[in-house]
Amino acid sequence: MMMDGVELCFPQVNSSCRRLKRPHSDTLLINSVLSFTSLLTATLNLLVIISISHFKQLHTSTNLLLLSLAVSDFFVGFIMFFQIFFINGCWLFGDIMCVLYIVLDYLITSVSIVTMVLISIDRYLAICDPLHYPIKVTPKRVKICVSLCWICSLFFTTALMNENLKQPGRYNACAGECMLVFNFIEQFADFILTFIIPITVITVLYMRVFVVALSQARAMRSHIAAVTLQRSEGVAAKKSEMKAARTLGVVVVVFLICLCPYFFFTLTGQDTLLHAPSAIFIMCLFYLNSCLNPIIYAFFYPWFRKSVKLIVTLQILKPGSCETKIL
Repeated sequence: MMMDGVELCFPQVNSSCRRLKRPHSDTLLINSVLSFTSLLTATLNLLVIISISHFKQLHTSTNLLLLSLAVSDFFVGFIMFFQIFFINGCWLFGDIMCVLYIVLDYLITSVSIVTMVLISIDRYLAICDPLHYPIKVTPKRVKICVSLCWICSLFFTTALMNENLKQPGRYNACAGECMLVFNFIEQFADFILTFIIPITVITVLYMRVFVVALSQARAMRSHIAAVTLQRSEGVAAKKSEMKAARTLGVVVVVFLICLCPYFFFTLTGQDTLLHAPSAIFIMCLFYLNSCLNPIIYAFFYPWFRKSVKLIVTLQILKPGSCETKIL
């Protein structure tokens, strides 16, 4: 509704926020893209969740990490849908839902980042210490690490938003706004713990994996793997582990490409996050990563393509389908 040439979020409320003005075609395009991507993200990651959960042959240590990542990416699909209201400039669901939404957003982001660190550690041990990898990395230990990942992420998120949780909406300037404010210490801690440290760990580990994998490939081509690798690295990594390292390396690189612009942009100030066209692109890029992960699996993992076919054709409803050979 328009009042004196100004469109308000809640026309019946005197303290209502103003709705952001955009051409109707732009608004329609943005909403359509976000809605489609939201649905696609949730659907693709649900296929990953069902695949790894249902087929026993896929219950490996590495796949359990992919399962955790898929669960967090699945929730990103819902977050993307609510992002439409942020972009339009009006939050219509109240102060409590605003806080819960942002808590979920931070929680899922934190879980995704920590899971990426765990994936990097997993690939590092698989390639650089293949002899002890089956002993060090077991499904039970991975389950414990994944559980700790979610618990610690929840604890960190609630601690970070402690002041905002005490009185939801305390920082809103008008009705229809969803604003949370963090002090310098909270912002600094968030930046260090969810960006600097994880990105550094991921980069260092994958550089090490790349160097070791390259040295092993050269040694094998020159027919001296038995001498060189036993002296330098112990035992050559399995071919399947190398392929997994390449695939998950692509996942990590795409993750960094989508994540880094968002963190650099938020450092310039949160007030501009909803207004600049470049901000909308960066936010979409950040959330798009969750949609790209299953697509990467589809390109590089035959087991994912096969499991999707069985799911879509409802073959998984047959008795004993969980024992189907996928690998």
